[in-house]
Amino acid sequence: MVDYSKFYSKLAVNIKASEVRELLAIISKRKEVISFAGGIPDPNLLPKDELAEIARDVILRYGNIALQYSETKGVHEVRETLCGYLYKKKNINCDPEDVVITTGSQSALDLIARVFIDPGDLVITENPTYLAAIGAFKNAGAKLIGIPLDENGMKTDILEKKLEEMPKEQREKVKYIYTIPIAQNPAGVSMSLDRKKHLLEIASKYNLLVVEDDPYSYLVFDDNVDKTTLKSLDKENRVIYLGTASKILSPGLRIGWVISSSDIARKIELVKQYVDLHSPTLSQLILSEAIKQGVIDKVLAKAIPQYRSKRDTMLKAIKEYFPEYVWYSKPIGGLFVFAYIYKERFDAGLLLKKAIDEYKVAYVPGGSFHVDGLGRNSMRLNFSYPTYDQIYEGVQRLAKLIQET
Repeated sequence: MVDYSKFYSKLAVNIKASEVRELLAIISKRKEVISFAGGIPDPNLLPKDELAEIARDVILRYGNIALQYSETKGVHEVRETLCGYLYKKKNINCDPEDVVITTGSQSALDLIARVFIDPGDLVITENPTYLAAIGAFKNAGAKLIGIPLDENGMKTDILEKKLEEMPKEQREKVKYIYTIPIAQNPAGVSMSLDRKKHLLEIASKYNLLVVEDDPYSYLVFDDNVDKTTLKSLDKENRVIYLGTASKILSPGLRIGWVISSSDIARKIELVKQYVDLHSPTLSQLILSEAIKQGVIDKVLAKAIPQYRSKRDTMLKAIKEYFPEYVWYSKPIGGLFVFAYIYKERFDAGLLLKKAIDEYKVAYVPGGSFHVDGLGRNSMRLNFSYPTYDQIYEGVQRLAKLIQET
């Protein structure tokens, strides 16, 4: 047998598995397990008939264009359509040359890490934050600094103080601030308008970039939430905006996008050339037609009330069954509830196998969302994928796990 260990790179040796991806692989074979693990859209909301018609139409109408290679940035017509949609929905004014179509927003995070990060550079994030972003940045060699959240999002006063107290040589290593300002994953909170403005002021004062990850702003349930994007407020072109079709149309299309300055877009394009040449042409054109035909708007018209109802069901079940020493978020949008279990020596990561095998319920351990080693007593719970009955039953099973451990 060949010993492959000497051939692996340091990255391959040290890389850790994504807990979400590993979990989904396990529980996909365990139909008796109620899964709160993935950020998976409700299958009943996927517009299967519409996308089937669009796919057939795109192949017949565009012919070889739909089935051939395309330019690395993405099909120009798709980028034009996307800019028009984002201006209409998010007041984001972009030129097609400022847009790079990516293979989902996870690919965008990886590309941004490759473009900006050298080993030892610093990235500031919310804490907790999206675990796959943490992975992408760390794989590129970044050291992460976490800023706590409250119900109004990232505490920008703490951010400013942290930057003020940094030695100048350390501050020079900060490449960007990564944030999910609207319906944050995993906490479900949104940044207030004042804090958004303050964040941009801080970025300007210290000459920093801001990476705005925006997968959930279309899925906000509460009317009093500010849904202004940082990109729409950006006067200095400091914000690199990430979006995705995964939560609003179909994750299987694997289409996301990055909007930035033309200079940054060119750097991302050059790196992407050597990563995957370009994102799938057919999927790009399907997205474009889905926008033009109003399919996304139809999906959202169904998704928002349904996800709101599922959120309310999970919160009601948690209130009814979880013990009082559990704190949990009341998300204003998105797909998740985040919970901290304030019980001595409670470790959600160590208990996961027991939860799956004995209690037949799955969650994502919350430690993976923290950049500082904390959060072992926390978990992220998805409410978009399970049925209403599964939400109630799954919460009861989790409550038993928490109480009996």
